[in-house]
Amino acid sequence: MQRRTLFTASAAATACLAVPALRAQTLPNGPIKIIVGFPPGGGTDALARVVGIKLQTMWNKTVIVENKAGAAGVIAADFVSKQAPDGNTLLMAHINSHALGPALNSVGSGIKLGYDAAKDFSPISMVGITPNLLVCNTAQPAKTVAEVVALCKANPGKISFASAGGGSAQHFALEMFKLQGKLFALHIPYRGSGPALTDLIGGQVNYCFETMTSATPHVKSGKAIAIAQTRLKRAKGHPNVPTMNESGFKDFEATVWYGLMGPGKLPTAMAQRMNEDVNTVLAMPDVQEKMDQFGAEDGGGSIQKFADFIAAEQKKWAVVAKAAGVKADG
Repeated sequence: MQRRTLFTASAAATACLAVPALRAQTLPNGPIKIIVGFPPGGGTDALARVVGIKLQTMWNKTVIVENKAGAAGVIAADFVSKQAPDGNTLLMAHINSHALGPALNSVGSGIKLGYDAAKDFSPISMVGITPNLLVCNTAQPAKTVAEVVALCKANPGKISFASAGGGSAQHFALEMFKLQGKLFALHIPYRGSGPALTDLIGGQVNYCFETMTSATPHVKSGKAIAIAQTRLKRAKGHPNVPTMNESGFKDFEATVWYGLMGPGKLPTAMAQRMNEDVNTVLAMPDVQEKMDQFGAEDGGGSIQKFADFIAAEQKKWAVVAKAAGVKADG
């Protein structure tokens, strides 16, 4: 009996030692790169760095954020899709690369992807979802959604809306607004959020849908007015700004989202381990505080939840791209 007890205790101790060893095997060998499809300083880059720093400590491995800007995130996604599925190269995916780009590609609207967004990637975890804000400059007479609709209908084709570029998330939000409201408004594409907001504030354009991350500093400073936000629920950072859904546009939701992905055929155990660890990171109070600053909410959850979300986004925006005849820049 004593020998059996000793053997059982020894086996249990060995099993306990084996669990961390087996768990370690689910991580890549060597340093890990998180590829970001936008320049340093933007929302995608900032979120990648917040998560990457924590994972580096947790994994005791070097985690590097590398920027491969261009084509609204498509260049970075294309690069990652062609890497070995060993976990050493990950992507901070964006709505542009995994929903809007495929939507444009599906209707032949000026963009041709070198990857299949559904097959060439392994979803790991949602990192955050942010709304767009419908904003105007202080000189505009219409400062509610109902007033903007009335203004557009009274002046068809004359009320201007800036966007960060043809085929951008901001452009798609505008087209959804026009389709649902049966409106004719003038779209003015810019090369990025910065110049679009500069001209909005300067009065060269009347309105725009802009990411909450980019628009908030101008709203807080009083240079721009937030009319509505584009998630079904109000963001923590703008509790007094009504949603489009509350403003008469039923079920209107046009977000910007970010999530961690690997190349296709990433080992299931590795993807699951990474998912669990990203969920742990996102639950940290200091990380949550930073996410709130960027307006990024509802990160985390299962791999399947993230995959289902992406599939729904791809379907929704393909319908909008076709109905509105959306064209990409270039």
